[in-house]
Amino acid sequence: MGLGFVESIGLIATFEGLLKQAGLLGQYGAFDWLTRLLILLSLMAGTAFIMWMGELITQRGIGNGMSLLIFANIVARFPETLISAFNIQDWYWGVLVIVASFAIIVAIVAMERAQRRIPVQYAKRVVGRKVFGGVGTYIPLKMNAANVIPIIFASSVLNFPIVLAGFSNIPWLTTFGNTLAKGPVNWIAQSLLILFFSYFYTALIFNPIDLADNLRKQGGFIPGVRPGKATSTYIEHVLNRITFPGAVFLAIIAIVPTILFQMSGNSMPLLQMFGGTSILIMVGVALETMTQLESQLKMRHYDGFFK
Repeated sequence: MGLGFVESIGLIATFEGLLKQAGLLGQYGAFDWLTRLLILLSLMAGTAFIMWMGELITQRGIGNGMSLLIFANIVARFPETLISAFNIQDWYWGVLVIVASFAIIVAIVAMERAQRRIPVQYAKRVVGRKVFGGVGTYIPLKMNAANVIPIIFASSVLNFPIVLAGFSNIPWLTTFGNTLAKGPVNWIAQSLLILFFSYFYTALIFNPIDLADNLRKQGGFIPGVRPGKATSTYIEHVLNRITFPGAVFLAIIAIVPTILFQMSGNSMPLLQMFGGTSILIMVGVALETMTQLESQLKMRHYDGFFK
């Protein structure tokens, strides 16, 4: 709710700016405090309602409720935006974007399923007359462990100077925000931030030291690697190596639609509304939901979706 409160204040300032430019605010040039309070409470109430719906879907449905709501929002806008893409003069841009979207979907599915499997062997233990352990398994490390989070963080950091410029009206801050908003500077800065947040978020959610310690306690070891610190160092080294191509893939997914959108003269709404980030969220949620259904079906001894 705190984030919703801050976002509501920013939206109120945006509404006032747009209505002021259109000359619809009258002689005062701003909302009165009662109108601002009403808009603030309405936006916060809508935020609380969406959060409640998401939690309800999570408890009584399959998958993450908030992710499914975002997925439904993206899919619901797809037909209208697809039709508008062919109403432009240069129709070949629409064909190009649709072909590129299918290629991006295939690439995202391959990247989301890509894993580096580290083999693990468990030592045999004799307890009474029973023998435990001695089996082999693996540790699955996803190439894109951070999913869409680095793109969201990078976009938030780049948009922060623009928001400050809208509140302060400082000339140099406005120039700086406009420079970061588009062009090669935006592409380079966004790529670097995505790389940084990919490593940062992966390190935040994955702790090689705890994993190595749990393996040692359970009698497991990686063949050719000593248990303990050497195991954590090896896992960290592998994780750093596979995170880089995943981060580069995220940067390409985030930047290429923006470049095509600017090259087309901002005439492609399909690129603006269904860029790489939206497709990444849509495909990621669909794969996660299918995985949840797969596990539910296997628990009831039915054949799953995946072969």
